[in-house]
Amino acid sequence: MSIKIFLLIPFFILNLWANERVVSLSPSITEIIYGLHRDNLLVATSSYSLYPKAAQKLPVIGGYQTPNIEKIIALSPTLVIGQTFNQNTLNRLKKFHIKTLMLRLKTLSDIQNSIKKLGETLAAQKNAKKLNTNITNALTNAKKSKHPHSVMIVYGLKEDLRNGIYIAGHDIFFNDIIKACGNTNAYTAHTTNQPVLNYENVIALNPEQIIILHSHATEPNVNVKKALQNWYALPTKAAKNKKISVVDEDYLHIPSQRVALTIQRLCRQMND
Repeated sequence: MSIKIFLLIPFFILNLWANERVVSLSPSITEIIYGLHRDNLLVATSSYSLYPKAAQKLPVIGGYQTPNIEKIIALSPTLVIGQTFNQNTLNRLKKFHIKTLMLRLKTLSDIQNSIKKLGETLAAQKNAKKLNTNITNALTNAKKSKHPHSVMIVYGLKEDLRNGIYIAGHDIFFNDIIKACGNTNAYTAHTTNQPVLNYENVIALNPEQIIILHSHATEPNVNVKKALQNWYALPTKAAKNKKISVVDEDYLHIPSQRVALTIQRLCRQMND
């Protein structure tokens, strides 16, 4: 009798999840669900859910900050998963008696906690543990700078530096990575995790290294050579020491399990 019960357990678990219909409201959540091997539950994703390629075949419910409520409801989801910036959308969906889950994906600790939570929610604890172990190993093995210095991480490459320069502040995983690599964030204020500067602010910060996160896929028309010339024209220690660089990887902005790759890539860049 006990053997029959044992054999029925996998069948019961499969049936338990057979009718689940999950909607992801951000690229990060989509990636984590695929990493947990629960992508068979996904019925829709947000715009820019480009990784893995299989995610691009799923229906899109709108931008990850402006999802279409009507499209979501029409899919009859049993669970909608969003980030903290999706709170209003998730609250609206609750009024339609749709189960929701909100994840915080700001810091490295947040990312690992969210992977664990999502693993528990989708009965994929073992896979969640593997993903978090990879992140922990990347941190443990992070290449430390031989000469610790101040680093400014810039979001996006642009030719006009007069205003609208977005950088990584505090309470965000880029700041955690800067520290893990043995360096300090050139932006010392704690007012926001994504400060917006102009060139005068950059000069005042005077970072010793500037790393620009560029995506050719989303910024195809930027003249990289001209943009870098403008950055080197600013009187900063980074320009003087020829420590201004552009990094173009599709995973850099995504707070998912692939942050392990971001840790490795940026620590390597800080040591070049």
